[in-house]
Amino acid sequence: MSIDLDQDNATDLRPLAVVTGGSKGIGFELARQFAEHGYDLVICAEDAGVLGEAAQALTGLGPDGVSTVRTVAADLATYDGVEQLYAELQALGRPVDVLAANAGVGVGGDFARETDLDAELRMIELNVSGQVHLIKRVLRQMVERDRGQVLVTSSIAGVLPGPREAVYAATKAFLRSFGHALRNELSDTGVGVTVLMPGPTETEFFERADLQDTRAGQMEKDDPAMVAKAAFQALAHDRAQVVAGLKNKVQVGMAAAMPDTAKTAFHGQLTKPGKD
Repeated sequence: MSIDLDQDNATDLRPLAVVTGGSKGIGFELARQFAEHGYDLVICAEDAGVLGEAAQALTGLGPDGVSTVRTVAADLATYDGVEQLYAELQALGRPVDVLAANAGVGVGGDFARETDLDAELRMIELNVSGQVHLIKRVLRQMVERDRGQVLVTSSIAGVLPGPREAVYAATKAFLRSFGHALRNELSDTGVGVTVLMPGPTETEFFERADLQDTRAGQMEKDDPAMVAKAAFQALAHDRAQVVAGLKNKVQVGMAAAMPDTAKTAFHGQLTKPGKD
């Protein structure tokens, strides 16, 4: 259900940003960036209560002191959930200027011996199927208008095959490939696509993925506000890809020069159980 927290007669003069996974972490900070730069918002996540708290915090930001924030509580791991969000966007009667396709989840553990199949299949539905579904719906309208931007949240895991997060890393590799391919296909249009590749970030990811007792889970993490700021700047300059944080840039650069076996072994050390 869509909730209007603020209304303004001039909303049609402000651009509209849609942020999935917008209630917490990187998604919330992305929404903050858009609000502070004069965008109206639609934020989507599954938990209506947390969404409402996020919307309250985002309302009234921006250079004019006014921002319209709408929330859509929907499960984007399902076909119906994506269609629900898209129907809400259609009902607004306003074009989407930016889609931040950020919703995602992780699952950690040994694939053959530890992880739950249902959890991994649901992760694929959210991280891959739901993203493709929503982007397909919104992107066609952007192309018709010859204007718009899509931000696809991948991860540096998208270039590092991930032992003990094998399916998660594969979903992020898919998103990286998908985003770059779309950008090439749309190079003759006014629509841009940017791939965001954060590294370990101070969010609930490691707790939810059961990866706290790993080197990656224990290492110092990036501030999600920093990641979101880097993403917004990349969109503003229509960059193909943004890797947030110096150490992550170094890892991605190293990965480009390493064979797959070495990249996999390196990532496996980060996700190996135990802190030592």
